[in-house]
Amino acid sequence: MLIAALIALADPAQSLAAGNHAFDGPLSRPADYQLVWSDEFAGASLDPRKWKYDTAFNKQGWFNRERQYYSANRRENARVEGGRLIIEARRERLSSKKFRDWGGQDYTSARLLSKGAWTYGFYEIRAKLPCARGTWPAIWMLPPDMKKWPDDGEIDIMEQVGSEPNVIYATLHTKLFNHAIKTQRGATKRLPTSCADFHRYQLDWRPDVITIGYDDQAFMRIRNDRPGGKGAWPFNVPFMMILNLAIGGDWAAAKGIDDAALPQRMEVDYVRVWQVQRVSR
Repeated sequence: MLIAALIALADPAQSLAAGNHAFDGPLSRPADYQLVWSDEFAGASLDPRKWKYDTAFNKQGWFNRERQYYSANRRENARVEGGRLIIEARRERLSSKKFRDWGGQDYTSARLLSKGAWTYGFYEIRAKLPCARGTWPAIWMLPPDMKKWPDDGEIDIMEQVGSEPNVIYATLHTKLFNHAIKTQRGATKRLPTSCADFHRYQLDWRPDVITIGYDDQAFMRIRNDRPGGKGAWPFNVPFMMILNLAIGGDWAAAKGIDDAALPQRMEVDYVRVWQVQRVSR
C-alpha cells in the first residue's frame, strides 16, 4: 500500500497487480501459539494505548495519487460502535482554519497504526469491506522504524480496490521484489462476499515462509528461499499493523470514483495476534 516515487516507472494499470504466488491449502493457527495482543473494540472509543492516527502526508498528499485526507480523533471517520471499529470514507471538504494540515482534498477517511509491533506469529483480522468504485481498504504491516521503502519490507494481508470489487490481494514488497521493478510477489483471490459478510483475514508469518489467506484457507505462500539478504527478505524485525480506507489513486480509481456511493465503511470486528510461547528451562 505504501508506494514510493518509483511508481512512475511502472505501467499504472499493472503497477499494483500481485505476481503469481498462489497457494491452495489449509491455514490454521499452530496449537502452541498463545494470544499476545488483541483489540476486540469493546469500549466506547478507540483505545489510545493500542492505536494512533497517521496524518503525516495530509498536507502534501498521500501515495499513489490517492485523494483522501486522513483525520485524527474525528468520529465521522473513525469510531468504535457496536463492538466494531468503523473506518468511514466520506466526500467532503474541510476547513483549513479548523484542520491546519488539510491539503485541499475532497474526501476524508482514517488510517490507524498499532502501537504494538511483532516479529513472526499468527495474525487474524475479522472485517467487512466496502466495494464502491474508488475505495481502497487495506490491512497491512510495516516496520515502525522504517527508513526506506521498499527496502525495509511491507506485508499486505488484504487489499481490495473498487475497480475490482470482490477480489482480494495479498502481497509482499521488498527491495528486490516489488511492483516498481515488476518483480512483485503475491496472489489474488475472488471473494464474492467480501463486502456483504465479515471474513477472517489471516497471516502466518514464520522465519522461512509467509502464508496469507482468509477463513482458514490459504491463497498465497512465499518462502524465504531467494538470494539477496535483506533485499529479498527483510521480514525478521518487528512490524506494526495498519488499517486504513483510501480513496482514489491509479489503481483503486481505474474506473473512477463513485461519489454517489459515499460514505463507505470498512468494519473491523477484532484484531488478534498470537505467537509461540516457549518455556524456558
